[in-house]
Amino acid sequence: MEAQEFGEMMEHVDEVNFALDGLKKGQPVRIRRASLLSLLSICATLPQRRLLRTHGPRRRCGWLMTGNVIRDEELWPLLNELIEGLNIMWKRMLECHRSQCQPHPFSLPSPIPEWPLGQGFATGKINLGELEVMDSSVFGYYCQPNDQPLRGYVIAAREREPSSPEVYCDYDSDTDFTALRKPVNYSLVWSTDYGNGCGFFWLPNPPLGYKAMGIVVTDTPDEPNVEEVRCVREDLTETCEIMDTLLAADANTFQVWTTRPCKRGMFCKGVSVGTFFCCTYFVSEDQELEIACLKNLDPSLHAMPNLDQIHALIKHYGATVFFHPDEDCMPSSVQWFFKNGALLFKDGKPKGEPIDYLGFNLPSGGTNDGAFWIDLPRDDNARQNVRNGNLESAELYVHVKPALGGTFTDIVMWIFCPFNGPANLKIGLMSIQMNKIGEHVGDWEHFTLRISNFTGELWKVYFSQHSGGEWVDAFNLEYNDAARSKYFVDSSTRYQIVAAEYLGDGVVTEPCWLQYMREWGPTIVYDSRSELDKIISLLPFLVRFSVENIFDLFPTELYGEEGPTGPKQKDNWLGDERS
Repeated sequence: MEAQEFGEMMEHVDEVNFALDGLKKGQPVRIRRASLLSLLSICATLPQRRLLRTHGPRRRCGWLMTGNVIRDEELWPLLNELIEGLNIMWKRMLECHRSQCQPHPFSLPSPIPEWPLGQGFATGKINLGELEVMDSSVFGYYCQPNDQPLRGYVIAAREREPSSPEVYCDYDSDTDFTALRKPVNYSLVWSTDYGNGCGFFWLPNPPLGYKAMGIVVTDTPDEPNVEEVRCVREDLTETCEIMDTLLAADANTFQVWTTRPCKRGMFCKGVSVGTFFCCTYFVSEDQELEIACLKNLDPSLHAMPNLDQIHALIKHYGATVFFHPDEDCMPSSVQWFFKNGALLFKDGKPKGEPIDYLGFNLPSGGTNDGAFWIDLPRDDNARQNVRNGNLESAELYVHVKPALGGTFTDIVMWIFCPFNGPANLKIGLMSIQMNKIGEHVGDWEHFTLRISNFTGELWKVYFSQHSGGEWVDAFNLEYNDAARSKYFVDSSTRYQIVAAEYLGDGVVTEPCWLQYMREWGPTIVYDSRSELDKIISLLPFLVRFSVENIFDLFPTELYGEEGPTGPKQKDNWLGDERS
């Protein structure tokens, strides 16, 4: 049904519905002929199917629409035809609405290219040691919101012979038990009611020494067959925790969450299975669940991309980083920063030392003990030049690492700014620069591309912000080339891979400056109350006192901005992103 036809029908449907209610109650009915004729005409000409009988209103509408008048004795047959037609029409419209509301599978704007040859990357399956797994969206029990494109999956696994040369394990299993076994039975976690067609959520009860991987859902109260799923031997699993809430029902007595491994990071082995957890009791974020995730016991991480594949991934998925047209402090390369006068200071020495453009004279290793820091050149002109940055030299510094037990690849893109300007306070349409508050030397920011090692598909992107950030699923990203400024860096071409530890020694040579573990800027100390008073004096009189009351909550003592540390000192270098 076209939108125009639907609109025309809705103009008259309320009147007809009122008349039909009256007929059911045996009351006298008054209905405008125009409303009846219009609905009959629309019903008779719907393109899906003949909603009314061929010998009825379709023919009758042919002469009704010519202007003839309906006699009273014809009203009842017409209404009977109309009732039948409307019933079928509403069913068709409901089916159409449901089909339109159903989420559809998500696909990226451009097809996934054919990647360079490698070992196990993007082959559709991954060896975890005694198990070989693949992700499936066709069968299994996963859960996702219905207002998002279909992106859920569940891991399907098969057992491999331990003696097979293709099986890698970093330990010797001393058990004769198989990797996979059927559950003993099931426990009903929750159900909507006890009628067919509703949801029944079952927890598999594993044999001793095994773990369940997820929840089974049925639409009948009959306990599922034990052949439905398999439990995994306990030493092949890791603990998992709840993540995002997917569903809360019955005043929060029943909740459904996505899950993830408790331990996540570059050297962690937990593999997300794609299943969900549900229960009718309170669960804390760090509580160990009754289900588990898998463990990758393949030390070779054969599903991770090789160097050629990394370059292909960056070329295909690399983002263009745009900067605000009013931005004063642009990024630069680290080499440009060193060449243009950056100084290395040592505690107790008032004079700084020029830094070699490759960073050879920077102290390597250790911890951030405050013994060294980097600062801008002392000459005012040189200092201002470095503060402004140099967009032409800027590039993205890339760290590639395994995620979620080597089933995903994180491509972390770091960008360096010699100076981070003061923060801006936004009040309505006003934007007030906060003098010194927020400014510091040597700013490092990053975003992360998470790639599925099953397919090579971009899964999500992490955007850092201050000391945190957020993951954005690929289907929620804006693939928009229109919102541009003239200040940008294309990370698909202007990048340098600085670390990929899993590839082994000598494959990627880490630059000297990456081993510098101290601060990339000095600690800047100033009177925060004085700075806040300057801001208050610029505000309109009507809002000045309200803002002043808020600022009274700030500490009045001296305030300091410490210089940031480099990428290797950040939590996410070894660990997972904060979210």
